[in-house]
Amino acid sequence: MALTVADIKEIASRSGGMVLDARKYSSTDLKEIASRAKGKGSRIYLNNIEILTAADLKEIASRGDGAVIFDLT
Repeated sequence: MALTVADIKEIASRSGGMVLDARKYSSTDLKEIASRAKGKGSRIYLNNIEILTAADLKEIASRGDGAVIFDLT
């Protein structure tokens, strides 16, 4: 099933948790998805984060306010 970024944002805003591959989304999209998940009980697990800068990760974490978990393995 192929979901659009708009679909993923909507799911996050409706308390849907998910596992995402950072290589498949822009940092801007990931920041918006994190913002949508904030305060909704959603959990976003973000894999393959090596593609993102430290500044991106900090911004995503800030926007998600605890909703985003980074895979640092």
